[in-house]
Amino acid sequence: MIVITAPTGNIGRRLLPLLLDSTPAEALRVIVRDPARLPDAVRERVEVVTGSHGDPEVVDRAFEGADAVFWLVPPDASMTPDDAYCGFTRPAAKSLVAHGVGHVVGVSALGRGTPVAGGAGLVTASLAMDDLIADTGVAYRALANASFFENLLEEVDSIRERGVFTDAADAARKAPLVAVADIAAVAAGLLLERSWTGTDSVPVLGPQDLSPDDLARIMTEQLGRPVRYERQPLDELYATLVGYRLDEAFAQGVVDMKRAKNEGLDAGVTRTPHTTSPTTFEQWCAQTLKPATLS
Repeated sequence: MIVITAPTGNIGRRLLPLLLDSTPAEALRVIVRDPARLPDAVRERVEVVTGSHGDPEVVDRAFEGADAVFWLVPPDASMTPDDAYCGFTRPAAKSLVAHGVGHVVGVSALGRGTPVAGGAGLVTASLAMDDLIADTGVAYRALANASFFENLLEEVDSIRERGVFTDAADAARKAPLVAVADIAAVAAGLLLERSWTGTDSVPVLGPQDLSPDDLARIMTEQLGRPVRYERQPLDELYATLVGYRLDEAFAQGVVDMKRAKNEGLDAGVTRTPHTTSPTTFEQWCAQTLKPATLS
């Protein structure tokens, strides 16, 4: 039995079909707040536990008899980073022990072992969550992910209407980027082949490092219209986030993460065939970004 959290999210909805189509078939159980958001074809083939996976009673029911868990925390911007990651995860950590779950695959971030002055905000909180899960004694694999291509979907309106996307990085700062479908594929492989033991990170880097200027050039080519990058100062980013009524500590966590990434937080892992996922930014633009900008 594999338990999947956040099955309707960006990664979970791509992970579920991979597990459903596995041979031999695996029994699957999902934790979801609203079962109606699951596709009918999926809902008919999985056991559904309704509720939040931050709820002790929900995870206690869901983890009973489970062999493995896919763990993804949906960050709650109304909380501090520690509460959003470790606070949310503590009930699950207790249930993992109580039910003797053997394997956990968690969604995390690059940055472990890369020294950054002042911490790395949400990434620091995510790595602390990894430690919390690992301390339960389960076999744990933290997916140390690069930033997602899909983050650019938040910029679709600006790209469509103004030909502009924004971030807080230097225009020439190259960093790894990855498609969420590739993260789902790595997660599926680990969940289905559970011979691994101990605790480790599994970097998922995408095929190449790209700068914001590189992204603008590729988007211009793929979309057939000019796209340019505008850098947003960190103090302006903080003010914007607080203006959206994010918790002030969470907003600072986002700012600290952006600063740390611009200082090379994601550069601590060497790209190898094992850490390189296949989807290029060009492919992602053609398959995902272009249809979204035309809709």
